[in-house]
Amino acid sequence: MVTSHAEGTRVESESGGLTGQDRAVLDLAARTWAGPGAKERAIRERLGMSATRYYQLLNALLDDPRALAHDPVTVNRLRRARDTRRESR
Repeated sequence: MVTSHAEGTRVESESGGLTGQDRAVLDLAARTWAGPGAKERAIRERLGMSATRYYQLLNALLDDPRALAHDPVTVNRLRRARDTRRESR
């Protein structure tokens, strides 16, 4: 398991799983949001971080096999969306 000591600092423990923060980021990414600003507000209130930091963590998680094992539907959906955006550039 990985634990966070400070924002952006992670320490690996013997189990090698996702942190609570990693799981919370994926859980927020899996939801649908009604109205503009609702997701950004939830990021600030539930995770205590900026939207920019959330998207940095989420993007890193999309390449993490542990995230894929935790929530394959969400990770694969977001990978496809990311690939589509990259191809359109």
